[in-house]
Amino acid sequence: LEPRYLIISKFIEARNKMGLTQKDVARKIGTKQSAIARFESGLANPTLSFLEKLTTAINAKIIIRVN
Repeated sequence: LEPRYLIISKFIEARNKMGLTQKDVARKIGTKQSAIARFESGLANPTLSFLEKLTTAINAKIIIRVN
């Protein structure tokens, strides 16, 4: 579960640095605030597509590395 929570914490950190609320992010990606809240609480199992939308909203990138 560690990678999941690392992604969530980094997302929340970046969102807060940008001064965005969950509602702001939801509006940017065309979803509801509750979907962002579920993601941030760890209750959702987001798709890669959803993660891509989230990172676009906060001007970030996801880098997946397999060792």
